[in-house]
Amino acid sequence: MTSDNTLDHYILDHTDAEPAYLAKVNRDTHLRLINPRMLSGHLQGRVLSMFCHMVRPHRVLELGTYAGYSALCMAEALGDDGLIHTIECDDELEDFILENLAGSEHGHKVKLHIGDALSTIQKLDETFDLVFIDADKREYMAYYEAVLPKVRQGGFILADNTLWDGKVLEPVEPNDKQTIEIMRFNDFIASNTRIEKVLLPLRDGLTIIRKL
Repeated sequence: MTSDNTLDHYILDHTDAEPAYLAKVNRDTHLRLINPRMLSGHLQGRVLSMFCHMVRPHRVLELGTYAGYSALCMAEALGDDGLIHTIECDDELEDFILENLAGSEHGHKVKLHIGDALSTIQKLDETFDLVFIDADKREYMAYYEAVLPKVRQGGFILADNTLWDGKVLEPVEPNDKQTIEIMRFNDFIASNTRIEKVLLPLRDGLTIIRKL
């Protein structure tokens, strides 16, 4: 039986290499930030970049910037007139994020907003081709309801961490708000006939939603 680590290495060995500027963001995040596992990382980053190359979005919204890694991955696929609005609630990360954006040739395509995601969403007068949700898991339903009217017909919403470290399969009723909300979000999305959806077992779970 092949170990998960061996399979992970095989997958990365047969995937495009992590660009040098993103490898630096990855390394600096592990050195300087708490909970570096929150970083999207090599594989998911290449998936986000490939997905954006396929969809070719003009306007993107990201909820949960963290280090700026995922925003930069998506920015790779945008034209010079494309723009990613990314929202981060932790103002202590602002300087680190801006440093990472400045270190990439794609950083000018990313506009950072520091503040509450739900409040900031309401202030954005944009129609989005793609939304990436990767912020407070306790607010996933609220995020979804806030962004859906701003997503164009045929546009996409990506929701990260929807397998939540396997906690969605625990046989007993969960008592933490994050797990409860992720499960509620997953059940709502699965039963919603006004969207197309697929949950991929990528990293910690990535749900792809298409607005009909």
